[in-house]
Amino acid sequence: MLKYLFASLVLLLNGCALAQHASHNGLPYDSWYLGFQAPDRMEVWLETADIEDTQGRFYFGMMQGTVSLARYGDPEGWGSKIPSGKGRDIYNAGLPKRIYVRWQSLVEPQTYSAIIDVPESVRRMMLTKVQSVLNAKEYDYRSDLSIGLAPGGWIKVWVKSPASHAVEVLCTRGYVEPKGPYQGQSQGKYRPMSPEIAKYMSGHPPLPYDSWKCPGM
Repeated sequence: MLKYLFASLVLLLNGCALAQHASHNGLPYDSWYLGFQAPDRMEVWLETADIEDTQGRFYFGMMQGTVSLARYGDPEGWGSKIPSGKGRDIYNAGLPKRIYVRWQSLVEPQTYSAIIDVPESVRRMMLTKVQSVLNAKEYDYRSDLSIGLAPGGWIKVWVKSPASHAVEVLCTRGYVEPKGPYQGQSQGKYRPMSPEIAKYMSGHPPLPYDSWKCPGM
């Protein structure tokens, strides 16, 4: 009798846990991932990334610092393999409605700001499962949102699962931040490039801006 009572209790607790998990911010997972990247060698310093979720809540300073990039290779375009980027898991938030970003493009140098409006179609994609490229029997949610920041203020956005190919969902452009780096708090001084990037840029031809442009823009 005790064995059956114990089994019933376990099932009840598991059911409650699943119910809580499913209702967590209306998402089928505990968190979604926000990551940032730049084209090869095109070093970026992210000043801030702020999030407005679908419930109208704001999350400030959710990502700052260096973004993901390869320190070798040709910076033209974005390449064929898009990573999730350097970032963090976003807990206790709904899916993103808007993302506010401000960053320093160190290779120019220039400071850009942008408001990225995330379409409903993208959020629906983030709630669908796709087949893993590592195991055909496994499926994961496309809960990773990866944002690419390129010289000229060009922005691309992809969604993917941790083990799936990225799907491009958005291309837009930021604007030059009139206050400059750190919103004018650094007297116009940018963060220094890393030595290997500075060496590369010293003998490099003009930046391939057209390779990052959005079609029709």
